[in-house]
Amino acid sequence: MKVSRLVSIIFVLMDKKRISAQELANMFEVSVRTIYRDIEAISMAGIPVHSITGVGGGFEVMEKYKIDKKAFSEEDLTTILMGISSIPAVMKSDSFIHTYGKINSLIPEERKEAAHFYTEQMHIDFSHWMGNRDLEDYIETIKTALIKSRILSFEYINHSGEETKRQVEPYQLILKGSQWYFQGYCYKREGFRLFKLTRMTNLKIEDFEFVPKEYPKPLSNTVEILDKIQISIKLRIHESIMERLLDYCDHDHFFKDGKNHYLVTFPFIENNYYYGILLSFGEYCECIEPLHIRTELKRKIANLSKIYEK
Repeated sequence: MKVSRLVSIIFVLMDKKRISAQELANMFEVSVRTIYRDIEAISMAGIPVHSITGVGGGFEVMEKYKIDKKAFSEEDLTTILMGISSIPAVMKSDSFIHTYGKINSLIPEERKEAAHFYTEQMHIDFSHWMGNRDLEDYIETIKTALIKSRILSFEYINHSGEETKRQVEPYQLILKGSQWYFQGYCYKREGFRLFKLTRMTNLKIEDFEFVPKEYPKPLSNTVEILDKIQISIKLRIHESIMERLLDYCDHDHFFKDGKNHYLVTFPFIENNYYYGILLSFGEYCECIEPLHIRTELKRKIANLSKIYEK
């Protein structure tokens, strides 16, 4: 149960006269069952939330109830502000700004300057240094489709370069490793798939809605998956590229080898992406072992060399 989601639900309830469980589920991209658990937790915390059944029903906070500013300490509120300030700019809608203002209003006037000082001490920028495609329109389109349970259509290029037309029910928008993805049920593949936004073109919202299915959380078991497919390889590198390798492994994976070189225990997955990483280090990196990775690198280098011999 995420505290940040509970706090956000409280402010939504304070702002709206009545809202349904499905609306809250769409807003926070969780199941209706999760929303009911959240509402129960909020009620147990002393906030009088009523459930109204029937047509037009939903959840509402008791009329004239005002949240006690003492419910959160100044440290709690500053932490919340720091957290939501780090959300990518593309996700900051009008409702986000409204919520931010409400939380900010709970901080005593004489402490606001200090709170904002601490908030500005942390800056998170998810954009690339160069060549980044602007995905803001696509993200807004997917957000709209998520809220309205509308089907998305687009062309998609897979890792092999094959382009196909897709119709997909969207279920979750994901930011991981500075890359945007969304998970959805693909009619073409008849199953849930994870789509990378930079591989999509001609994204459109269709006119018809879908009935949401129960869906798996795609990234909840990332560590378990990596444990199964990730191996360790041994590299010999020049000290000049040490900083680049520190993006992938810890400093204690480096062992001095002579005056200007290091032996490195490097995490590796046997796919084109990781081979591309190794090749990007050029003559400053040599794969020592295992033999089959070293052999495959030699083959790729030979094929690359043939291109430039023409």
